[in-house]
Amino acid sequence: MTAKVSVEEVERVAELAHLELKADESKRMLKDLNAILDYVAELNEIDTTGIAPLEQISELEGVGGVTDLRADSVVASVDRATVMAAAPESDGAFFKVPKVIER
Repeated sequence: MTAKVSVEEVERVAELAHLELKADESKRMLKDLNAILDYVAELNEIDTTGIAPLEQISELEGVGGVTDLRADSVVASVDRATVMAAAPESDGAFFKVPKVIER
């Protein structure tokens, strides 16, 4: 694998995720992320010619077959004006909410 995650990239991702990593945690994260990339590179080397892509990887519990699923259909939703009129605070198009993240 030629592409490796750098310490700077780990620190940037931690910053974006609002995580404070200690030095030993950064080293461990660097090692883990590079191991994941190495594994993905190894998987990319597998010849999958003639193998159909998966559409569903788990069983659908309680469903006997595809015909038991409801059909996708467009249905009417609640009226925006009615919902906005009932909101504690709104600008007419969106709900106004208090700021919860300080940086």
